[in-house]
Amino acid sequence: MRAMVLERQRAPLVEREVTAPDPRDSEVRIRVECCGVCRTDLHVVDGELRDPKLPLILGHQIAGVVESSRSEAFKAGDRVGVPWLGWTCGKCRYCLAGQENLCDYARFTGYTIDGGYADLAVADTRFCFALPKSYSAAATAPLLCAGLIGFRAYRMAGDGRRLGFYGFGSAAQILVQLARADGREVFAFTRDGDAKGQRFAREMGAAWAGGSSEHGPQALDAAIIFAPAGPLVVKALENVRKGGVVVCAGIHMSDIPSFRYELLWGERVVRSVANLTRRDGLDFFARIGSLQIETKRTMYPLARANEALSSLRSGEITGSAVLEVSAEY
Repeated sequence: MRAMVLERQRAPLVEREVTAPDPRDSEVRIRVECCGVCRTDLHVVDGELRDPKLPLILGHQIAGVVESSRSEAFKAGDRVGVPWLGWTCGKCRYCLAGQENLCDYARFTGYTIDGGYADLAVADTRFCFALPKSYSAAATAPLLCAGLIGFRAYRMAGDGRRLGFYGFGSAAQILVQLARADGREVFAFTRDGDAKGQRFAREMGAAWAGGSSEHGPQALDAAIIFAPAGPLVVKALENVRKGGVVVCAGIHMSDIPSFRYELLWGERVVRSVANLTRRDGLDFFARIGSLQIETKRTMYPLARANEALSSLRSGEITGSAVLEVSAEY
């Protein structure tokens, strides 16, 4: 099969013909239709996430069709999605406490398990989701990480009406639609001077959009930081009211600079999101069942995966980047 392979970190992916994987017990083999391109993929390529499986097939936002199955959970022809969390032990203190996202032995799609930058992928059916019929593969792919982990961050932000989103990319464009459906206001903070990004945020439903160094028009009940920039934690604290929450939604972030204690005082909270649970996925797809989430997408053929990663790294992507693997999507 075709695959875009990471042979070493800090190097471009290489197009290879590799042996197609065979499913083992409880697994399915999936004909990949589309695979979302995530900033986490960049963190793996750029060496910011250490010790990946090498050689590695990236990609953890897989939308495709079951080709063969070794499980009763799915049969050939079923449409399935594969997220970041690919396997957990089920026995450690975290798994037993309903915190499988913190499992010490977890394996991750496109990081420690081969992912979806390929014609075919194998996945544990316990960590796959049945996909809604109303969404195409291209529309579904961004939901499988930007949507799922964004949803976990959204719930951690609490019930406040005014939310700040720092960074307005793939996750933010999904979550702003959910927030509006829940009767909340979203204030979008982009890079200073990014008129295009601010216009996009307003088009997707943000009540206000401005630069990350600005103070929003009203105090925020909570803020979610999607951009991997530690200084934004301080900026968010400056904009969050007493008792508010700042949620760091990324798997990697640059160092958070020191700041005055008074920014944290007033029972403000800073917390992180680590991975996702299967329950997050089930709840998310159930929640959007009555909605039609729209995403702005830039499509790339599989062979141009390096171009997609470069465009994401440089900030050229508006919304989501998605690899078209199968012609039928």
